Amino acid sequence: MPGITRLIRSLVLKTVRPPNPIRRQRRAHRPGLAEVGGFVLCFSVLGACNNLTGGDATHKINGGVHVIAGTPPATAATVNGGIDVDENAAVTSAATVNGGVHMGANATADSLHVVNGGVVLEKHVRVSGSVKSVNGGITLRDESEVMGPLENVNGDINLQSAHVGGGIRTVNANINVLGSSRVEGGIQVKHNSGDSVAGAMHVPRIVVGPGATVSGEMLFERPVKLFVSERATIGAVTGATVERYAGDEPPVQAN
Repeated sequence: MPGITRLIRSLVLKTVRPPNPIRRQRRAHRPGLAEVGGFVLCFSVLGACNNLTGGDATHKINGGVHVIAGTPPATAATVNGGIDVDENAAVTSAATVNGGVHMGANATADSLHVVNGGVVLEKHVRVSGSVKSVNGGITLRDESEVMGPLENVNGDINLQSAHVGGGIRTVNANINVLGSSRVEGGIQVKHNSGDSVAGAMHVPRIVVGPGATVSGEMLFERPVKLFVSERATIGAVTGATVERYAGDEPPVQAN
């Protein structure tokens, strides 16, 4: 059953990985990141499920996984279902295809990988590695920490007085870095290579609020609206115009 974890992790990594720069020279139609990942996901998971039966408390095909405090740290994985990690509980990794991951206050993990679903880290959660979702938002609450990269394709990314050590990368997400949040490794909004009209028309809104810090380059490969508080600290910006604001909230603008 740990093979489910490896499968989901590999699917997420393949889907959120930036395109090979050499292949960008070809102008023929190429499906978008999420589109490719979706097809790979469907066929790979169906094939894997044909070879798996049953399941235990932390490895399932159908159904959610609940990790209680005091359980020895282990992997938690499911194909169809969410993963709920209690306050003060620990997992080595959590991975799901169709469902979200919720980490209770003071919980810990090595990595979190999701295909279709969101990720929520409550207060004082610590993830020593990466947090990645293909289609789903990512929320980090007060004093939560992700030491590796934070990545998704679709879904808003919200930090409230949190810390990301490995940078933020997305394609279509609105990003809010608020409170005393610190992002090391910069922010990258990658080019949308898909054919979705909605995705092409959407202009991601990036906000770095009062007291927040983004160190490293902020690189934008597509149009964005970038609002940075006069009381925020940022590094170099490439591909966007910084709109500074003086109050507690950025200007209200429709995408």
